[in-house]
Amino acid sequence: MISAKNLTRIYNSAAGKVAALNNVSLEIPPGELVSVIGESGSGKSTLMNILGCLDVPTGGEYRLNGKLVSALDHDTLSKIRNSEIGFIFQSFNLLSRLTALENVELPLIYAKIPRAKRRELSLSALDKVGLSSRVTHKPAELSGGQQQRVAIARAIAMNPSLILADEPTGNLDSESGAEVLSLLTGLNDKGATVIIITHDYNTAKKARRIVRISAGRIEYDIKT
Repeated sequence: MISAKNLTRIYNSAAGKVAALNNVSLEIPPGELVSVIGESGSGKSTLMNILGCLDVPTGGEYRLNGKLVSALDHDTLSKIRNSEIGFIFQSFNLLSRLTALENVELPLIYAKIPRAKRRELSLSALDKVGLSSRVTHKPAELSGGQQQRVAIARAIAMNPSLILADEPTGNLDSESGAEVLSLLTGLNDKGATVIIITHDYNTAKKARRIVRISAGRIEYDIKT
């Protein structure tokens, strides 16, 4: 599914050029559950942004499902992000004025899914994360764990083959965090490729494979 070869990402800063990634190569087959672990500034979020087609490398080659990403136009990349990749973020990224159902429906609107179909997909996704009784609640009326489950429902509504979770338990208590990790491993059990970006080893070890990144390089890549 993922083939990254010699990825480099260089940013310009006041102090000069900074290499967030330095010659990173990574192969991830379909259906794998992988944790990418590293400290703040290690390059793990930069790697996630490239794998999620949110950013482009300065050098190297990235193929997603066999497609050379650098050769794809803007519209094609937008469709891939909307239908093939599900994003989950530490800060949930829910809109406060919308209900849980409306938050899940939002990317389906952008994807031009007909109203009846997007309602069906969104309700199904909320049911999968155990929130059928909270569809009309707004984020302020939900706990942190429930908000993250809404975010997961939004990520899986289009049944993506790849799920990228950036610090998905970072703003949660231990119990809610465990529930979220259980949901992610359950999605993996059903065939989704799941990549968890984290700084926490206890979170990372829930995966079947751990990739540690440090100073923009892969330090180790092990099976658990």
